[in-house]
Amino acid sequence: MKNIFPFLTLLILTNLTLAQNSTITGNITDNNLKPLVGVNISIKKLSKGTQTNESGFFEITDLTEGNYTLLVSYLGFKSKEIPVSTFNNQNTDLGTVLLYEGNEILSEVVIQSERRNKFSRRKTAYVSKLPLKDIENAQVYSTVTNELLESQVVINFDDALKNATGVEQLWTSTGRGGDGAGYYSLRGFSVQPQLVNGLPGLTNGTINPANIERIEVLKGPSATLFGNAVSSYGGLINVVTKKPFVGTGGQLSYTTGSYGLNQIVGDFNTALSVESNLYFRLNTAYTTEQSFQDAGFRKSFFIAPSLSYKVNNRLSFSFYGEITQAEQTNPTFLFLNRSAPTEASNLEELGYNNKLSFTSNDLSLKNPTQNYRVEMDYKLSDTWQSQTLLSRSTTSTKGYYSYLFDYGILEGNTYSRFINKQNANTQTTDIQQNFIGDFKIASLRNRVVIGLDYFNETQTNNSTGYTFYGNITPNGGSNGDNPFTPEIEDDAYPLSTSGVDAALATQGVSNVKSKYHIYSLYASDVINLTETLSAMVGLRLDHFDNEGNLTNPDDDYKQTTLSPKFGIVYQPIKDKLSVFANYQNGFTNVAPQLVGNPDDGPQTLKTFDPEQANQLEFGIKTNLFNNRLNATISYYDIKVKDRVITDPSSPFNKIQGGEVVSKGFEIEINVNPLNGLNIRAGFSNNDSKTTKSDNTEILNRRPLEAGPETLYNFWANYEFQSGKLNGFGLGLGFNGASERFAINYESTGEFILPSYTIFNASVFYQANKYRIGLKLNNAFNKEYYKGWSTTNPQQPRALLANISYQF
Repeated sequence: MKNIFPFLTLLILTNLTLAQNSTITGNITDNNLKPLVGVNISIKKLSKGTQTNESGFFEITDLTEGNYTLLVSYLGFKSKEIPVSTFNNQNTDLGTVLLYEGNEILSEVVIQSERRNKFSRRKTAYVSKLPLKDIENAQVYSTVTNELLESQVVINFDDALKNATGVEQLWTSTGRGGDGAGYYSLRGFSVQPQLVNGLPGLTNGTINPANIERIEVLKGPSATLFGNAVSSYGGLINVVTKKPFVGTGGQLSYTTGSYGLNQIVGDFNTALSVESNLYFRLNTAYTTEQSFQDAGFRKSFFIAPSLSYKVNNRLSFSFYGEITQAEQTNPTFLFLNRSAPTEASNLEELGYNNKLSFTSNDLSLKNPTQNYRVEMDYKLSDTWQSQTLLSRSTTSTKGYYSYLFDYGILEGNTYSRFINKQNANTQTTDIQQNFIGDFKIASLRNRVVIGLDYFNETQTNNSTGYTFYGNITPNGGSNGDNPFTPEIEDDAYPLSTSGVDAALATQGVSNVKSKYHIYSLYASDVINLTETLSAMVGLRLDHFDNEGNLTNPDDDYKQTTLSPKFGIVYQPIKDKLSVFANYQNGFTNVAPQLVGNPDDGPQTLKTFDPEQANQLEFGIKTNLFNNRLNATISYYDIKVKDRVITDPSSPFNKIQGGEVVSKGFEIEINVNPLNGLNIRAGFSNNDSKTTKSDNTEILNRRPLEAGPETLYNFWANYEFQSGKLNGFGLGLGFNGASERFAINYESTGEFILPSYTIFNASVFYQANKYRIGLKLNNAFNKEYYKGWSTTNPQQPRALLANISYQF
């Protein structure tokens, strides 16, 4: 027995040694196959890991036989999860592992095989302010990837959003002060894109797509995590920009096309200091384009510098900027009368010659815009991370703005023409402090974000009043000379109704400066009750402090609002199929109103509660066939209560209690059925109605901001993978909408814009370093319109040609 004991001890030790003799090795490079130094490689659920050496090589030793998941992460790159199996006394060599550019405020995980489905991005750190997979997120969102934009040769933001399920343009960007960015309908409510990388980012003009990594459209009221300043009852639009990456590379691109389009885009990334982990990226674009009408243009110069600095494994800084100098004529809108019936109730009766702009290239608006963001991430511990964010935005409008308005009292579909001189500026500041945790309480995993948020907006308006400059008819008739020259400043034009001369120089100039502040505290927790069942709960405390017009202390007011959010997700097939439900809240602060007939004495100030929107939603999400089929199907019901409206019994009084119900369903599919083929399809149907109102003008009618009831989009892109056609490809798709109300009031009747389906196609050749493509938009030259109490003609057939070179 004495001799057996040492033998058994030696045998056990030998077996233990042999059982831990497995090794994992590999090489980490960027997409240009350049080795990356200092990449973190760790094994999930084990306190074991390493970093790459100067050759990009790593090795993890002394592993037992089994299945593991490697987490590969590095500043400036999209992280990866890699499943690995090890066997006794064997080395598992992963070969070369590529990391691709891009990072987010929170580090995230991207499974390599997921990128086969190029039109789908199933993870983000912005939607929930936590790095959640889409399949475990109770909120619905639609992502438009840069691969999809490249496939479609997209040159403007409006075309990019046509790929987002349930989104329809209401107004194209007007460039005017205060609200000159584009408006879109989302789940029955209007929304503007005002979020960049999860932080406020403003524009009075169009957003340049040259710096877009992807667009995220969050569905439903989202005030709990984002507040009401940048979201609507239907959701919000978040633009994710390109980020610096470790390495050197970039791309040059040139696009030309119909109607005088010329666009050159540059993207350059380099290391300012490899030793200090300091990397710089610059995206820039210059665009000029004419209108398809007899007048109109837009031109812009855009530059976006960004910087990333990794101080050490705990601390990193990032800086992002977007600077735009843009000039454009405002697009042609025929404004319909909202209070009196017009002679025409549809386009056929209107008789509009849509080649006419009723403007001149001498009358333009300049929209300089600047957005800056600074981020600091600090790892407090293995379970907690600190995130400090600062954003500053400023956007201005200077120049001439004109519009055409139907008074409803002039014969022959006659519109009156008005012009003013714009001089407006909007500035915002946002400061956020987030603490992000991932820890267990007992056996329950908690992913938590706790945040403080301060937001400030200041608006200055020194624009002139509007001046009448003659009447026109949609078919081209006019009651006088075309006044669209720079001389409109001093030239008078006789008013047809009174005979009084008017000139722009005689108009008064506004002197309005307004300011408001929002102080917020929010928290959200995603709790894994089991591996396949999770619940989310969130709450926001929001204090709104409005200083109003700084010259009028009587319009100051303050409001405090609570905004809750709940969600639950069950995965019958883990990471492949989930069933979800959510409750989401949104709100709008309503300013006090002066009420009472001023002819009867002083008016009184009447206060109101915030409007409230509540959504109930349920649906399913899939991530099937090794990430080749991603689908989301959902049904939602949004009820907005306490809306403030004008008292129908007195135009001098405001009353609260209006109610709007918006409900519908959405289907979005991203599928990669075979290598080289990617398909994106979406369908939505929305039923929106004002269900409660003392104002019979709108009761039981579809709100104008709800847009069309039905929307659909489809795009398929195929690239040959081998043979003589290797690298060649083609794309084909369409998008469309049912008819919509441009006007829908009891006193005016209805003005309906017809339904449309627009077909597009492309061909391309993708080589190792360059890409050549042709794109045909509106292939069948369909005449169609969009509008929101307006009639806005859309671009006819257009051909684009693009060449890009990567280095």
